[in-house]
Amino acid sequence: MDVLLLLVFMMVVLPSLHVVESVRTPVLENFEYCAVNCRAYSASVTDFGGVGDGTTLNTQAFRKAIEHLSQYSSNGGSQLYVPPGRWLTGSFNLTSHFTLFIHKDAVILGSQDENEWPVIDPLPSYGRGRDTQGGRFSSLIFGTHLTDVIITGDNGTLDGQGDLWWKKFHNKQLQYTRPYLIEIMYSDNVQISNLTLVNSPSWNIHPVYCSNVIVQGITILAPVTSPNTDGINPDSCTNTRIEDCYIVSGDDCVAVKSGWDEYGISYGMPTKHLVIRRLTCISPTSAVIALGSEMSGGIEDVRAEDILAINSESGVRIKTAVGRGGYVRDIYVRRMTMKTMKWVFWMTGDYGSHADNNYDPNAIPVIENINYRDMVAENVTMAARLEGISGAPFTGICISNVTIELAKKAKKVPWTCTDVSGISSGVTPEPCELLPGQAEEKFGACSFPEDNLAIEDVKVQTCTYRRNL
Repeated sequence: MDVLLLLVFMMVVLPSLHVVESVRTPVLENFEYCAVNCRAYSASVTDFGGVGDGTTLNTQAFRKAIEHLSQYSSNGGSQLYVPPGRWLTGSFNLTSHFTLFIHKDAVILGSQDENEWPVIDPLPSYGRGRDTQGGRFSSLIFGTHLTDVIITGDNGTLDGQGDLWWKKFHNKQLQYTRPYLIEIMYSDNVQISNLTLVNSPSWNIHPVYCSNVIVQGITILAPVTSPNTDGINPDSCTNTRIEDCYIVSGDDCVAVKSGWDEYGISYGMPTKHLVIRRLTCISPTSAVIALGSEMSGGIEDVRAEDILAINSESGVRIKTAVGRGGYVRDIYVRRMTMKTMKWVFWMTGDYGSHADNNYDPNAIPVIENINYRDMVAENVTMAARLEGISGAPFTGICISNVTIELAKKAKKVPWTCTDVSGISSGVTPEPCELLPGQAEEKFGACSFPEDNLAIEDVKVQTCTYRRNL
């Protein structure tokens, strides 16, 4: 009997004493993560009334938390933790010297109520929204005029619940342009890393008018039939690094932009000094890497390498038109592997899709010094479709050491070229006459820059989140 009583005591009484003790004693919750900058102050969204049950609206909890933490911007910065749960919210704005950390078992859900998405002005380099004239819905996570802002996690999730928005787009029921999942504007030192983004209403990640941007370790998943769900769109940005990302998209996986027609020309802010590396992309109806079509502020010095494309429409595509103005120049792409493609290379000089009818028909884009090398592709319908602009050909195209295996039902003519000029070396199947072949000793042509951009030298450090519950 004494033994039985002892067992009962151990099984029933001791656990209850432990529960009481755990309530009385603060539990220290802490973990480490990697970021460019660390923070002095920490809080959880639950400290501000957040409830992660998937149905409670947390817009005000996020806004209050960030407003409170903004007081530490000049005193070591702050970090907001999103713990496990499903956190329904509308749009909220970030602050400077701030980190938003999303736990691996946390999902931030975009609200289905349009009233939770403030309407903001069109981008000045676009003149209008992409879906409609006039304003646009603010992104789920938004920030403007910030310094040192980080959105990261251990593969936590942003779910835009985009199906409602896609239906409104298809049914022409939108009053304003659809929101993105993340948009950061007019900001410096931006890190977006180690997250999964799913079902965005439109574009996923959009840094615009920013400098020193790192997008790293991102997974983006969207139905391949979803409209305009571009993966990562650096737009009028300087010094950007995109690396180690996996993207399945209904549009371009990475689309490099800099403004639209007369608005982009007037704003005049190019995208330049961009590195894209170790990217995997699936996009059956669009490009792995697109340059344009909104490129009126200019695009230059883009370096892409170690890219894997699977079941995508085109590997690299340049999209522009008369009226765009601007330029695309000094583009370097190497070590790209492609499996099941419609085109490997595609250049379009008559893309159309103007902001309005006030574009300048004399604004002719300049496309020059485009370099592709060291690529392998298989099961390809057509090697290349290169179409420049009559009277303003695309020049300085260089393609070297590229092997393209055509599909069984490939086009009879693997290359079509008009209004372009350049050279090729060691390319199979043989390119068009406008890209005449060079001797094998010139395989070194289509050179890739050997210097590092400043953004490549930015290092992360180990940071700690610590909070008393």
